[in-house]
Amino acid sequence: MTFYIIFAFFNNFRIECIMPMMKNNESKGVFNIHKPLGISPLDTIKTLKENHPELKGEKMTYAGRLDPMAEGVLLILAGKTVYEKEKYLKLDKEYEGEILFGFETDTYDILGLLKRKKQPTSITVLDGIIKNLEGEISLPLPPYSSYKIKGKPLFQWAREGKLDEIKIPMRQTKINSAEMLSLGKVSGKKLLSAIKQKISLIKGDFRQKEILKQWQKMLPELCSSSKMVTFWIAKIKIACSSGTYIRSLAHHLGKEIKTGAVLLGLKRTKVGDFDIKNSLRV
Repeated sequence: MTFYIIFAFFNNFRIECIMPMMKNNESKGVFNIHKPLGISPLDTIKTLKENHPELKGEKMTYAGRLDPMAEGVLLILAGKTVYEKEKYLKLDKEYEGEILFGFETDTYDILGLLKRKKQPTSITVLDGIIKNLEGEISLPLPPYSSYKIKGKPLFQWAREGKLDEIKIPMRQTKINSAEMLSLGKVSGKKLLSAIKQKISLIKGDFRQKEILKQWQKMLPELCSSSKMVTFWIAKIKIACSSGTYIRSLAHHLGKEIKTGAVLLGLKRTKVGDFDIKNSLRV
């Protein structure tokens, strides 16, 4: 679908952004952006302004953070719409995620310090566990997240090595629907290649060199293993309430089947009625 964005500047550079996204949809001051893997929401706003000079000086913010390790729908608000941020923050979300079993990290995704766990021989029970996620659920907040305790983000407590001084709270959330799209195994060689590719795209300091070194050391196939080692990966689709960390959901599933699990990849496909099919790439 071709996107048409019409910028009308009047009344203190107010933006009207018209996108043919849904039936008869007209969103004023709301950009449905496909945030690429590797950059932060703030970097996405910066890129949007660089690609559209007419937006320079326009007040902008985003509604609903999307980590550098994730891609997909990011709502960017402009003009007077920035004052309606709370309304957009409350919108339900939909995600597609890849979960790697047999490992744990301190971030609950592949961009964290690594701990080898038990490699499952079979995880046929996983489909039933995922279906049973629907409804209210309490999940731990990831130690590396922006949630604030005593005025300081959790990730800062973690970087300072002071997580033992606080209690990480659980977050009550709602899973509207949960589905396993696929389940399969990959070789250590293919897995490492995918991890290296994803981590190479991450901008900023997220301990990338140290973390990649751990993956290279730990994956058995790269350690002169005499037999072919493969790893389970499940692709899931989740519709949930705002504030749900899919990283925490992956961690939860790893605990449920007693093997450990981390989020390998994440794509946000929908925020409210804003669909990735109609997202603008920056």
